[in-house]
Amino acid sequence: LLQSNLLISHAVGVGNPCPDIIVKIMLLLKIISFSKGFSGVTYQLVDFLIQLFNNNYLPIVPLKGSVGASGDLAPLSHLFLPLIGKGEIKINNSIVSSKSALNKINLKPISLQKKEGLALINGTQFSTAYGVFCIYKINNLLKVSDIAGAMSLEAMMGSKKPFMQSVNKLKNFKGQLQSSKNLTNLLANSEIMNSHKFCDKVQDIYSLRCMPQVHGSSRDLIDFAKNQINIEINSVSDNPLVFSDGSIISAGHFHAEAIAHSLDVAAISLASLSNISERRTFALLSGDYGLPKFLVSNAGLNSGFMMLQVTAAALASENKILANPSSTDSIPTCSNQEDYVSMAPYSGRKLYDSLHNFQIILAIELFCGVQGVEFREGLKPAERLNKIHKLIRNKVPFLDKDRLLKTDLDNIVELIN
Repeated sequence: LLQSNLLISHAVGVGNPCPDIIVKIMLLLKIISFSKGFSGVTYQLVDFLIQLFNNNYLPIVPLKGSVGASGDLAPLSHLFLPLIGKGEIKINNSIVSSKSALNKINLKPISLQKKEGLALINGTQFSTAYGVFCIYKINNLLKVSDIAGAMSLEAMMGSKKPFMQSVNKLKNFKGQLQSSKNLTNLLANSEIMNSHKFCDKVQDIYSLRCMPQVHGSSRDLIDFAKNQINIEINSVSDNPLVFSDGSIISAGHFHAEAIAHSLDVAAISLASLSNISERRTFALLSGDYGLPKFLVSNAGLNSGFMMLQVTAAALASENKILANPSSTDSIPTCSNQEDYVSMAPYSGRKLYDSLHNFQIILAIELFCGVQGVEFREGLKPAERLNKIHKLIRNKVPFLDKDRLLKTDLDNIVELIN
């Protein structure tokens, strides 16, 4: 009775439902944690979770209401209400009662055994699921960030000399070396670059020249976060722990401080990448570098890309706010037993929002960069960038006069995905 009561009493989350992909990852992470054999649960319970996962039965989990104390108590309680026949489940975009959903696959609610309620609701799976999803996506967007920056550099006729490996090895950061290598490869065999090989310009603006340093440091932060998330994925995070010699130890593995720190660090890296991308977009539209103002021929009559930069600025500014660490906050709960909490759930939720903002910021820069290189007297950008240029132009035509740009922007975001 206590184990069932724990699920029922702790299921007090509020707000919109958690994204489907996060719920699915939560189920998988709990299965992995239980498979380590230190949670004191029955095979029947684990098999129930596997059935939910394999049938894509996604319990409705409200977003808000967890401080990452004994782990993600409220979200995990909602996630596992179906085990006792309560709560709701999403099946193919339809929300039905758990009992009705379970009947469809001949699965009956189970009677929780000793420890099983505690094992289900103690853990970091809500926060860690956000880490799994976001870090995977960010890893891909780091590459897109280099691509967008290289395209902007071509459009503004910048120099690739700052990206030489011999230069960047003098500051031997792993991420910096990777970003400089990417940029060098992306900019190889460029007609635009060759056309100004002997110009008298000494140095570019920081958002171009310092891409290895900024993109690279962000890579290093994401690598740190990825390593931490990987450790958490393959760990036991509930409480108490049950050992094969019969000892039962109450510890603090449910505490999500490592996850909170990791996700906050990732959000800081996204704020930097968002900011430098928006600065390149602003420069492309400034009317300098031999490019028309707002990247459109008749800027008096047409606004061109002006408002897209405003959107990028708004999202970059929002990402700065979202980069404020959640992990530096703590608020006591549970009669002060839980006197120091991680706040990891909000670290995850705000990183999720920051990620989607960043994706749009990169799409805007790519949109502007592709437009910019077409003002270079028919000269082609680097071979690899030219492929990206054609890919985007297959979806989005050149802008010669004002049109509705929202659809174009959505198409580029889809390409990035």
